[in-house]
Amino acid sequence: MRGNRLNQILTAMDSEQYALTVGTAAGEPLTSAFEKRRVVHAGVRGKPLLPGNWQSTWQSLLKQKVKPEQRVAYIHIPFCRQRCLYCGFFQNYSNEEMETLYIDSLVKELQLSKGSSYLDSGPVNAVFIGGGTPSTLAPQNVSRLLGAIQDCLPLANDYELTLEGRINDLVPAKIEAWLAHGVNRVSIGVQSFDTGVRRAVGRMDDTETILAKLELLSGYNQATVIIDLMYGLPHQTSEVWANDIRLLKLAAIDGLDLYQLNIYPNSALQQAITAGKLPPAATTAEQAEMFALAEANLSAGIFSRLSNCHWGKTTRERSLYNTLTKAGHNVIPFGAGAGGNVGGVTMFLHRNMAAYIKSIEEGHKPVAAMALQPDGSELHNMVVGQLERGYLSLPVLARHYGAVVWELEALLDIWESRGLITRRADLVRLTVAGQFWHMNITQSVLECLHALLDGVHSVEVEPIAAQG
Repeated sequence: MRGNRLNQILTAMDSEQYALTVGTAAGEPLTSAFEKRRVVHAGVRGKPLLPGNWQSTWQSLLKQKVKPEQRVAYIHIPFCRQRCLYCGFFQNYSNEEMETLYIDSLVKELQLSKGSSYLDSGPVNAVFIGGGTPSTLAPQNVSRLLGAIQDCLPLANDYELTLEGRINDLVPAKIEAWLAHGVNRVSIGVQSFDTGVRRAVGRMDDTETILAKLELLSGYNQATVIIDLMYGLPHQTSEVWANDIRLLKLAAIDGLDLYQLNIYPNSALQQAITAGKLPPAATTAEQAEMFALAEANLSAGIFSRLSNCHWGKTTRERSLYNTLTKAGHNVIPFGAGAGGNVGGVTMFLHRNMAAYIKSIEEGHKPVAAMALQPDGSELHNMVVGQLERGYLSLPVLARHYGAVVWELEALLDIWESRGLITRRADLVRLTVAGQFWHMNITQSVLECLHALLDGVHSVEVEPIAAQG
């Protein structure tokens, strides 16, 4: 009977692990399906490689001539003009002299891989320049970086090149440097259109300025314009959030991401709330209601759903980098603090600026950690890619990876009874509640598959930092 082995695994769990994996039957599924959000990105831990093997492993990967497939590059810019209270990834304040030294090293890092058998095996379909705040770079520095990308990476004819930025940096000198050197997608961290909400967390531009700057950028008609909105911020009442959603219809954008606020331990935001300088952020249940409100409004309007948290407003938006990354395609990392995976090896590069620059000067890839991806990673990638788009096809998974996939029915039966999924002809679709909790669902599916494949009853959660 399908699901017997997984039932045994679930039964053997202690009550805490069972609740983490399966969730709870108490309350309404949208707000109470799980006690908390488990991870930022779903995954399972691979086998760490010893530091002495990092450079030889990287060189071995570069020498491989692999079958052409879609792949992407992630380039990290670890500078911000100011530190936003909610951010858990701040590294360095902007300083043009330091930025210039950093771009010198980043260009050299790109050049170290240029012409390798791995890169020359096929095109790079998408590049994402994230941070940090890449738009803080001076025009001459961003021009040098973009020129090196064009020179060192074999970009596909229809490549997507995204640069992350903030409203304050949308000025003609910078915009024109981006567009002149190949940027064709700009992602702006708006977070909220509301002036008060923004200023409370370190974003200074007001509502009118945001809309005007987006109009300016869109008016060049050379790049897809994407914005991020965040729900659950202090002062962001349901009325403020409803107005944020309303303004999406008016703003000059091609697409948007909706992100749930994460309050990182000991972050500046957590400290401000604890000290009473800001009101509490929304609870998880309140965030769930905000997500459902956005989903209902966007789905009923002019927007098209590209993933659980991403919508297109025009046909210009492809969200290629995000789609390929979530589906497990190779991500080639460059820059201090970047992370990626190449040829079955996951790696993270030095965040520390001095260590990063020193490594480049020595002609090394600036690796800070490296691990082999776990057995079954291709199956995991397919699961993540499907659930990111709101569905799970057991027949497709089983066709590629065998009957073990059908064991998931024991878990799916529980979630269906609780209103997190619907099922029709072996096609699983996430309900609105399931979409809100999709990261928990994905993590649980991966852990159950890993247990089934390895014959163990628990796995370690991979603490993956958000990129892009």
